[in-house]
Amino acid sequence: MAKIGLVAGSGKLPIIFAESAKGKGETVIGFGIKGITDEGLEAKVDKMHWLAWGDLKKAMALLLLNRIGKIVLLGKIAKGEILNAKDALDEEAKAAVGKIGDRKDYAIFNGVAGALKKIGVEVLDSTVYFKDLIPQKGVITKRSPTKEESEDIKYGETIARQIAGFDIGQTVAVKNRTAIAIEAIEGTDGAIARAGGLVKGGFVVVKTARPDQDMRFDVPLIGPDTIRSAIKAGATAFALESGKTILMDKEELIKLADYNNLSVVII
Repeated sequence: MAKIGLVAGSGKLPIIFAESAKGKGETVIGFGIKGITDEGLEAKVDKMHWLAWGDLKKAMALLLLNRIGKIVLLGKIAKGEILNAKDALDEEAKAAVGKIGDRKDYAIFNGVAGALKKIGVEVLDSTVYFKDLIPQKGVITKRSPTKEESEDIKYGETIARQIAGFDIGQTVAVKNRTAIAIEAIEGTDGAIARAGGLVKGGFVVVKTARPDQDMRFDVPLIGPDTIRSAIKAGATAFALESGKTILMDKEELIKLADYNNLSVVII
């Protein structure tokens, strides 16, 4: 029986992973972050360890103690928490972060992955467990985008890929081929809400992956809550990148979008 470590942020995805991995006969050892990880994860894994934010030395010791050679990193950690994490890091984490040139989340995760590799621990791409949650190209709602919405989506895709390449964000709101809001540290839902406060009469939302998206560290994801944010803000269409985006609670998401005449398209 294979053994795998699950380092979990917030949200439901770590729980879904634990259920999927255990269904495949794997032993799942959870590593939760106090105040961030859903406490319900503990009931879904074979063993649970709780860590303070930035406690990398303890995490590495537990990985060695439990003889875990492979881990996945799943769940949301707000960029604000990462940005403000310096004072909470233990000496091991500070050493890993200190070797990189910036505080971007990708750089930090790469630094941590490098430290783990030195003790024989590999960070895996978790998406092999979520193939059924990653959609391919096509319209998934009853309504297809209008001609005007399609033009805005095409324009937004170009912008979104550029900002994602600079590790700024992955989401852009567009109206009349004009960028209304670009995601930064506030996250997807925050950027959508900001767009809704800036324009009236509808806009489109486009979310893409980074050009060099490392699926070990971050998988673009939306669920019903993001769709609710889009509807509340006045968006009329939502476009997502195919093959690299996880749809949580897909049936509920589509039902909610259809009821509110929101077109959702996978590009």
